[in-house]
Amino acid sequence: MKVSKLAANLIGSEIVKIGNEVNDLKAKGAEIANLTIGDLNSNIYPIPALLKEEIQKAYQNNLTNYPPANGLLSLRKEVSKDLKTRWNLDYAPNDILITAGSRPLIYAVYKTIVDEGDKIVYPTPSWNNNHYAYLTSANAVEVKTKPETNFLPTAEDLKPHLDGAVLLALCSPLNPTGTMFTREQLSEICELVIAENKKRGADEKPLYLMYDQIYSNLTFGAEHVDPVSLFPELKEYTIYIDGISKCLAATGVRVGWGFGPAHIIDKMKALLTHVGAWAPKPEQEATAKFYENPENVNVFVEDFKGKLENSLKVLHGGIQDLKGKGLAVDSIEPMGALYLTIKLDYIGKTKPDGEVIENSSDLVFYLINDAGVALVPFSAFGEEKSEPWFRASVGGLAIDEIKVMLPKLENALNALK
Repeated sequence: MKVSKLAANLIGSEIVKIGNEVNDLKAKGAEIANLTIGDLNSNIYPIPALLKEEIQKAYQNNLTNYPPANGLLSLRKEVSKDLKTRWNLDYAPNDILITAGSRPLIYAVYKTIVDEGDKIVYPTPSWNNNHYAYLTSANAVEVKTKPETNFLPTAEDLKPHLDGAVLLALCSPLNPTGTMFTREQLSEICELVIAENKKRGADEKPLYLMYDQIYSNLTFGAEHVDPVSLFPELKEYTIYIDGISKCLAATGVRVGWGFGPAHIIDKMKALLTHVGAWAPKPEQEATAKFYENPENVNVFVEDFKGKLENSLKVLHGGIQDLKGKGLAVDSIEPMGALYLTIKLDYIGKTKPDGEVIENSSDLVFYLINDAGVALVPFSAFGEEKSEPWFRASVGGLAIDEIKVMLPKLENALNALK
């Protein structure tokens, strides 16, 4: 049956494909250490108790009609205050747009800025930029990054590609790697954006910068940096993506916010009125109440990210132990978010059944079936399937489960010849 060209050529999520395999095996009784999804086991990591109470109270008070298109004013005011106290960023409530998590914001940024054929630039690996580029018929320039720079793009990497581009998409802490820009790295990139915009005429579209900092509160010792704090003149070109999905372990609560130049935020709001991607009114009301006291956020985040950091340290330490035993593995020390970047250099090896592991996807499904370990290959984030790098998300497992998983991974890798 015929469908639209867009629908016919849309690429499905590799992460979902892997997740379906894991779910099928678990339904048959298999024990799988699921390190795939950027989500949280809510029994291990529940949302803040006060936030839950406020959500329940809002439903009891029948706050179940439409929210304003740009979000409840009470929440936008609290976000505005939090941005000022936490990052010293000055954004008025009208410069802030509340949506159902961060995905509608990213989609709206693309649709507001990018015309068909417009040049956009983003690094690989990165989360879903390839799909948003497709949905907007953009001319996508993918900039391959290197493990030596923690899979983050440098100014040198980006400089040849910014001429004529209308959007540069960056993320820190980065999904999928859990690594972060240093002040120097981001400053050099920001200087390129400023220089590029100085070249543009009044009738030309500027080079906008989309900065996804949804994991900004989940950092481990490293300093989170952002473009406008470094260069205030970037305020008219930078759109931020943020929200509670990750920092409050609230992925299913669906409250995100974007902020940036009023003319962009207003158009994003208008676009999303036709999509209906509003965060539910009770959840908005509850989030506003929760943010009224900054200590609510600070206390929860410190405890939560401490637990994540401990899990990531155990996983990173386990991979380094395997490396010390002579296995062809490595990992990059985690700096933020839920993720560990793992290298499993076993593409081209032969499985016990005689089949050759030809690419990273083959290795993923081998490990699911033979080790009970599920990872996401970097091919899900724009890299080639020949790359031996993988994302591991610790949000779904307890530390004890990670410890049990590591010997299984070791045995499965040792069985490859």
